Amino acid sequence: MTAPGQYEEVDLDDLDVEEALALAKEGGAQVPDGSGATGGSPAVPPPSPRGGSRDSREQGQHTAGTASGATGGTAAGTSRAGTAAGHGHHKATLWPEARALAGRAPRRPDAPVSVSLDAALGLVLAAPLAALTDLPSFDTSAMDGWAVAGPGPWAVRAEGILAGHAEPEPLTDGEAVRIATGARIPQDVTAVIRSEHGRTDEKERLHATREVVPGQDIRPRGQECRSGDPLLQRGTVVTPAVLGLAAAAGYDTVSALPRPRAEVLVLGDELLTEGLPHDGLIRDALGPMLPSWLRALGADVIAVRRLGDDADALRKALKNSDADLVVTTGGTAAGPVDHVHPTLRRIGAELLVDGVKVRPGHPMLLARTKENQHLVGLPGNPLAAVSGLLTLAEPLLRTLAGRAAPETYTLPLKETVHGHPYDTRLIPVVLREDRAVPLHYNGPAMLRGIAVADALAVVPPGGARPGQELEILDLPWATAGIGVCFT
Repeated sequence: MTAPGQYEEVDLDDLDVEEALALAKEGGAQVPDGSGATGGSPAVPPPSPRGGSRDSREQGQHTAGTASGATGGTAAGTSRAGTAAGHGHHKATLWPEARALAGRAPRRPDAPVSVSLDAALGLVLAAPLAALTDLPSFDTSAMDGWAVAGPGPWAVRAEGILAGHAEPEPLTDGEAVRIATGARIPQDVTAVIRSEHGRTDEKERLHATREVVPGQDIRPRGQECRSGDPLLQRGTVVTPAVLGLAAAAGYDTVSALPRPRAEVLVLGDELLTEGLPHDGLIRDALGPMLPSWLRALGADVIAVRRLGDDADALRKALKNSDADLVVTTGGTAAGPVDHVHPTLRRIGAELLVDGVKVRPGHPMLLARTKENQHLVGLPGNPLAAVSGLLTLAEPLLRTLAGRAAPETYTLPLKETVHGHPYDTRLIPVVLREDRAVPLHYNGPAMLRGIAVADALAVVPPGGARPGQELEILDLPWATAGIGVCFT
């Protein structure tokens, strides 16, 4: 094992780079979102060979440590994460490989469940959906107006036809009847004349004000599909439109894969659940944030537990958990109260990812704790935890839910972004006119940038220049998709 002193030296250098980038506030363009956040990072001088002065290093550690939900009174993104950073130079997994590993987790062998339509939103179909009826199931009127038979003018019947009524009497040539949208078309009807395209005279005879084309504004039976026609494939995500189609096709329930069940374990003795920070205690940002974020990623959050810095409590919680995914906060590095690694060794877990070459969030980890259970260990710093969610939890949950991986896409960068020398950086951005505009307040302990962001941009080692195409990771609620449903 490498001596702790070596880890500390790497930590100090990395800290100065990251803190300098996080605190840079000048030289960027204003972001037109009304948030007051600014885009673009100004030029930052490189760190000194030893990572800057001792005072500046300690100030950076203090700032991050008192702004986050890190455990043990220290920010997981600073001194304790530094140990993992040094450790990570030879052990950490490259960011793309870490995401791929998380996405290859085996799906649990759960049987499909029959779910009512009102509870199926966001699930994945476990079987193809075929039409149970013709759509439409009878000839219907596409417009309010008159159903007419033969050439005009037409004598208008006294009583009209409304939607939901039984089959009406047939029409004879020269006859018309008022009809509502969706109403059943009588036999022998030639066309439907829209209300605005006809007029009646003093003898209640209907005249068309434009040419009548046979079949116009009639939806024939089976126009959309015939009974038995395949509608949707297995693996389709149930969106609001899918719910509408399933209902129209005759379904009350669908066969779907159950949501992966997630449990959140909040670690740290220094965390407050209410009020202002005081006496070395800080507000927990991750406890309120993670459950909703996991739901947005498709999980069913079954519990949120606060364990403090207690190794025995953590071991017991992992032993007793029946969740598909356990998410821990903080404690992933090698400090005196960082209990995640020792506990995983104690219970015989298989460590799949031990640190990722990404900033913020490099001390994150992924482990298989049971045959059908995984653990994602998030750093304690809030933005570092977000990085861990999108790096490890999102692809893992996607696989457990049976979803296909989304197509990746890129956008050009509006302003220069400084990079880490050898790690990927994830920075909050807003999307404006097909460009990614970097946001300030992107340090590991900061949520101010991500709170107004649309996405995270993936910055390669060394940084990115204006106009350079970067991969974009959408935030689930920023894409106006089903992820906005948090219930």
